[in-house]
Formats: sequence, structure tokens, C-alpha cells
Amino acid sequence: MKFANFLSKYRVQTPLWVATIPLVVLVVVLALVIKCFGSDAIMGGSQIALLFASSVAALLAITVCGCKWSTLEYAIVENIRTSASAIIILLLIGAISGTWMLSGVVPTLICYGLEVIHPKIFLGIACIICALVSIVTGSSWTTIATIGVALMGIGQAMGFSDGWIAGAIISGAYFGDKVSALSDTTVLASSTARVPLFEHIRYMMITTVPSFVIACLVFFAVSIFHTPDSAAQIEHINQTLHNTFNISAWLLIVPVATALLILRRLPALVTLFAATVLACIAMIGFQPDIVSQIGGEGALGSFKGLMTACSATTAIDTGDAILNELVATRGMGGMMNTIWLILCAMCFGGVMAGSGMLAALTRLFMRFAKRTVSVVTSTIATGLFCNLTTADQYISIIITGNTFSDLYRQRGLEGRLLSRSVEDSATVTSVLIPWNSCGMTQSTVLGVATVTYLPYCLFNILSPIISIFIAAIGYKIVKTEPQNE
Repeated sequence: MKFANFLSKYRVQTPLWVATIPLVVLVVVLALVIKCFGSDAIMGGSQIALLFASSVAALLAITVCGCKWSTLEYAIVENIRTSASAIIILLLIGAISGTWMLSGVVPTLICYGLEVIHPKIFLGIACIICALVSIVTGSSWTTIATIGVALMGIGQAMGFSDGWIAGAIISGAYFGDKVSALSDTTVLASSTARVPLFEHIRYMMITTVPSFVIACLVFFAVSIFHTPDSAAQIEHINQTLHNTFNISAWLLIVPVATALLILRRLPALVTLFAATVLACIAMIGFQPDIVSQIGGEGALGSFKGLMTACSATTAIDTGDAILNELVATRGMGGMMNTIWLILCAMCFGGVMAGSGMLAALTRLFMRFAKRTVSVVTSTIATGLFCNLTTADQYISIIITGNTFSDLYRQRGLEGRLLSRSVEDSATVTSVLIPWNSCGMTQSTVLGVATVTYLPYCLFNILSPIISIFIAAIGYKIVKTEPQNE
């Protein structure tokens, strides 16, 4: 909360026109980068765009607003510091993606999933499974990096498009994350608005459950009308995985043990590291041929194979080009472009926040907050806007909650309405933005571009819309005596 305290105390009255310039520059340069590089924009072009926009913002802050460089530097450093744990988690997720695939854990889940889950209900079931796992884990990131990757493979084998599969996985994972008492974003939103945790969760159900139900119905409907690949194609994929990996029910010990660690409420870093170690042990025990293929023969070769699985790109020849792409892994090294992008995004967010430009832009939304529905709409717009500018959902939650807390009290609106509105915007929309840490992470983990899965993340799109609708009809919105402080 140190950075949040800094933002609340540092009051630079930045003109709105000045604050708008860096944002316009960022949007224009990013549009050019995406047009030129397409899906390869994350390889460097997007990072340069963010740094260029950061430079423009810093130049304007110093020359026009009289801001000191030391203040901007502090804001940048603090912004990056808040993302440090997320970066380490991202590296461990890279290690998990490599070791869980090469140990046979993910191929086993895919094979069993192809036998158990019918294509006519796949998308809906995938959404519900991810929701349940995310409720238990309290983490959308962990859910997507483990069971989400397996479901991605199952869906591809059944012939579903990458966008629909990723949309179902992300929708379920973010629903579970949003309503879980173990979720850090849920705890942060409730504490920022000073609302008891379980009261916040209960009140949030009014908007969250309808959004999730509608999303699930659409996913089931799409599955019903989907024409799956032939049974022969699915059987070919199943058989090829059996020929390449040693498929065994014993490998399910790894995800089950990981789930038990999560239930013990161990820190995410500890759980993810333990999941990686367990997968490495499974690699040695169940996939010795693959370990030798990667690292070579003997004990030293096995050591090299494990290190390569955790850290580097690997390619296994299954005899099928599509499956070769599915089982290929990138390890920790595959996350470096994403981490690079996160650091550059944190620089832009730090300059915008530290210079007071972000505050100037959020004040624009507050001008329209006259009635209850406009207050909620302004809150949601600010949460989305902060996700666009700061590229971090945690900072977005803090800024949005702190910005509107006084306004809600002055209008006689409950704190739980504020906390719900913050969650309905800052939490769920972060994954829809290509340069946000959440969007970058899930895109990298699932291997699907953010702009590809964005239209299919139905829960994430519906949540802010349903929230505004509920505010418009005034359902369960209790007004108290306005407080002028």
C-alpha cells in the first residue's frame, strides 16, 4: 500500500489536455506496431511503443507541469516493485507449462478428457471446471496455467477454434477468482472500499452470477451446434499421444497434490514451485525416453533434460504436425517477452500515475457522476481506463477504489456498491487488454493472442454491462445518509 499512499498524497494538478497526449501517442504507436508486426508485436514493437509513450509523458510532466524527475523515477520503481511477485509467478508458470507437458501430465489429462468430455458440451463444461478450480485456488492465473492448458489441448483436438476455447477457460477462471475468498484481487477490492470480505462477495453475486449463467448458456449452445472432428481424428490424436508419452493414471498425482497444496492455502510461489518439482520427478519416472531425447543419456543428461524442460524451448516429434505444435514447450525462456512487456508497461503506468496525469484523466469520468447509475458507470469506466493506462489490475483496483470512496459517501451510496463496481471493471477487464499484465500472461500461457480470444470472453465482457444495468434499475442498492467530509 506504500505506492497507493504516495499517489494519494502527491497532488499535481495536471491539465487534462497534457494528460491526454501520452495516451493518444500510445494508442497511435501501438496501432502502427500491430499493423506492421501482427501477432509478433510482443517481440519488441509493443515494448518500444510503451517506452516511447513513457518518454513523452515524462517530458510533458517535467517541462509543462514542473514535476521533478526524482518523483517520476520513484513512481516507476514502485510500480515495477508491485509487479515483482507477478513476474516470478510468471516464470514458474513457464516452468510448469514445460514440465507438466513433458512429464505426461497434460497429455494424460487430454487423453482422459477426450474420453470423458463430449464435444457437444465441451465449452460449457470447460468454463464450469475452470470456475470450480479457480474458486478453490483463488487464482485465475494458476487455473489457466494448469487445467486451462489441458482443456486448450482437448478443445483443439475436438476442432473448436482457439478463441472460443480460450474464452471459455478465461471466463470460468475469472468468475472463480472473482468470488473466491482466497483471491487476492477480491480481498484487495473489499479492503480498499472498507467492506467486510464475505459481505462484498455476497453483494457481488447479484451481478456476477447472471453474467456467468449467460456466458455458460452461450458456451453450451455453441458446443451443441458445433460439428466436431471425426471420431477417427480424435482417436488418432489419442493414439498418437499414447505412442509419444507414457500415459498413466499415476501422473494425476501431480495435479491432485498441487490442489492439496492450494487447499492448505500455501503461498502461490511455494505451490507453483512444488508443482514444478513434482512434475520433474514424474518426468524421470514416467518419461525417461523424452528426458534422454532432450538432454542426452546418463545422469548428467537427465539433469540437463530437466533444466531444459523448465527453462528452454523443446520440441517433441509425435509424427503429427498439429500435435508437435501442441506439445512444444518454451519454459521460463518463453515468458521473457511477456516480462519485458510488463516492465515497459509498468514504466508507462508509473509515469502516468506519478505525474498526476492519471488523476487528471479519472477526474474527467467523475464529472459525469450525477445519479447512481452514472456514479457506477463512471467507476467502471475508470477501472477499465486504469487497466488501459497502468497495465496492472492491482493498481487499477487501488486507484479506482480510492478515487471514488469519498464520492460514494457524499452521495449516500454503500461501500459494497463501490467494491462491487471495482471488481466488475478493474478485475475482469484486465485480461482483455493486450499490454496489461493479465492479458499478456494469459495470451502467452494459452498460446492465443489477446485480440483473438477477447470477443469470446463472455463473462468478462458481460460483468461491467450487467453491473451498469443493475445500477440502472436500482436492484438491492440501498442509499444511506450522505456524508460531507
